[in-house]
Amino acid sequence: MRFYDRQQELAELNKLMGQAKAGSCMAVLTGRRRVGKTLLSLEFAKDKKHLYIFVAKKSEALLCEEYVAEIKRLYPDAPVIGNIRSFPDVFQLLLQITRDEPLTVIIDEFQEFYNINPSVYSEVQKLWDLNKAKSKLNVICVGSVYSLMHKIFEGFKEPLFNRADRMFMIKPFSIGTLAGILRDYKIKNTSVLFDHYLFTGGSPKYIDQLVENQAFTFEKILNFAVEANSPSLNEGRNLLIEEFGKEYGTYFSIFELISVGKTGRSEIQSILESDVGGYLDRLERDYAVIGRYKPVNVKPNSKAQKYRIVDNFLAFWFRFIYRNRSAVETGNFEYIRDIIRRDYSTYSGRVLERFFQALFAETGEYNRIGSYWEKDGQNEIDLVAMNDMKKTMVIAGIKMNKDRIDLAGLKAKSRALIASYPKYKVEWQALGLEDVDRLIKR
Repeated sequence: MRFYDRQQELAELNKLMGQAKAGSCMAVLTGRRRVGKTLLSLEFAKDKKHLYIFVAKKSEALLCEEYVAEIKRLYPDAPVIGNIRSFPDVFQLLLQITRDEPLTVIIDEFQEFYNINPSVYSEVQKLWDLNKAKSKLNVICVGSVYSLMHKIFEGFKEPLFNRADRMFMIKPFSIGTLAGILRDYKIKNTSVLFDHYLFTGGSPKYIDQLVENQAFTFEKILNFAVEANSPSLNEGRNLLIEEFGKEYGTYFSIFELISVGKTGRSEIQSILESDVGGYLDRLERDYAVIGRYKPVNVKPNSKAQKYRIVDNFLAFWFRFIYRNRSAVETGNFEYIRDIIRRDYSTYSGRVLERFFQALFAETGEYNRIGSYWEKDGQNEIDLVAMNDMKKTMVIAGIKMNKDRIDLAGLKAKSRALIASYPKYKVEWQALGLEDVDRLIKR
């Protein structure tokens, strides 16, 4: 699959590269795994003199041996003295080499130095502060473990705090971009677009896997995701165990409960019979893999809130693969596929609400978008989109078959909501997949 989107990020990285002509600069790319951070950094650097180095899980001395070899490939006359065995010495060499000529250096999985040699960060900070103005080094630090990257560059007690000129949180592709990718493969069916969104959430890696395997129907997606040796089977575990460490069991239990609709803190605590407040806070704040959502009209400190898994693939994985791990272990993949077929209608209904909320957000016409419900979950409304400047509000019911939406009932459920906004012009809508094309931002 060719490179898509990211034009804003590329433009901002190029602005930073302009700074490097007068002095060094540092950018940080972070975000969930599989969102294309490495690909973005390489796309940016492809027409520039650059060095790509990967922080693998091995000794610092072996890493430095690789890095020095790459530096010598670019700079045969590099002033390498002795046997360099520490990364700060490599970094100092790069600062020295770039006194006269700009160079972009991509350091991938930068957070791994925490496991290899944590003192690297303080040494790099010292070298950076002393040499930044005298060199022309354009550093791009890429990291997938969100909690560690956040700590390294935004923890006020950390040595590299406030050293990055820009921090980029790379997000999955928009629905509009996903639709454009499918059009390039001659797929214009909105059902296929929705199925791809449900499975990938817009993560480039998963989109690439589906299009490369010509998975352009629900059954082909299902067969790709749930079969022997599918990369999807262990993907959730591979993504998260490194983040969570030895406590992954508790985190995985929380994920599983949220994936089957147990979205309230009290519900989760009741089932697990323990206080999970700290776990939920870390999953949201430190790991950015769940998010809390509230009725669109409530105050920020309201306790009327629920949780959801923000990554569509992980939500799917915990709901259908992790929950049926015994069948995975015995190789009974047809059983899992039957479970997905049986539950897909109910499961996809919840995802369809988020799908349309994302579409409304991509139009840029609303500043508040979300769901609505009253005490004890009464009068639940799928979508409310508000423009507080223009004083307009869209209230919508969402179903695969929009003919089943009762607009009179929707108006009745929204009485208390619209009473809070008497000056707003309200529009009620019934939304189904046939409405997607008019909402997609081309």
